[in-house]
Amino acid sequence: MNKKAGLLFYLFLIGFVVVILFPFIWQALTALKPPGELFGASAFKPFPQNPTLDNFVSVFTQRPFAAYLLNSTIVAVFTTLYCVFIAAIAAYAIARLQFWGKSFILGIVLAVSMFPQIATISPIFMFMEGIGLTNSYLGLIIPYTTFALPLALWNLTVFFRKIPFELEEAAKMDGATTMQAFWKVIFPLAIPGTFTTAILVFIAAWNEFFFALTINTDEAMKTVPVGIAMFQGRFSIPWAEISAASVIVTIPLVVMVLIFQRRIVAGLTSGAVKE
Repeated sequence: MNKKAGLLFYLFLIGFVVVILFPFIWQALTALKPPGELFGASAFKPFPQNPTLDNFVSVFTQRPFAAYLLNSTIVAVFTTLYCVFIAAIAAYAIARLQFWGKSFILGIVLAVSMFPQIATISPIFMFMEGIGLTNSYLGLIIPYTTFALPLALWNLTVFFRKIPFELEEAAKMDGATTMQAFWKVIFPLAIPGTFTTAILVFIAAWNEFFFALTINTDEAMKTVPVGIAMFQGRFSIPWAEISAASVIVTIPLVVMVLIFQRRIVAGLTSGAVKE
């Protein structure tokens, strides 16, 4: 059956996309407005009358925004690599090996991820301060494990369970050890799910605010979400600069998703249909 989409479908699709993208579009248009058009009657006009890129320039010239971007990139990348690597090995053991307590381990991991950050920030901060890791990259990467590792572990466990056990058994019959079967057979088949998990972990680490606000207090070590939140003007809040910074921060995530969209879709739909 080849049923073509009708006019109503496309109208609904266009309306849905507009509603989803409206906040980002409005943010981008606000970033192009000069200060005089941000308030009063001009604030309700969707398009700027005198568009300018001064807000994007001032974000980098008047503030250490490049340092914020670098800090967020380093923390998010290393958090993603570390958590996905550990989670891949742990998820393989939980999904493929037989041992007592697998459900208990997953329950503990889920319970850790359910703790609110406000309930754990005090001991985490005192621990980081005691070992001298405040205002450092490692001081954020370690706390980010509390939410990034459970997310990666649960996602990868599901993907590993979808891979047929016969492939692993065939590899072991050919003389492969358990780790060889994992790295040469199972893990390559789980690449789509691994990419999906890595992107989800990266986005979670990139957008994290509370730990970064509390642990890294030096201006040079702040991440992007904290840096944008601390934007202050002399007499008012610089909304145009905040909008410009938000647009700049969103672009890398959009580009990354567009580049890896095929692997993301493959990972999200993995195991959805059985042959």
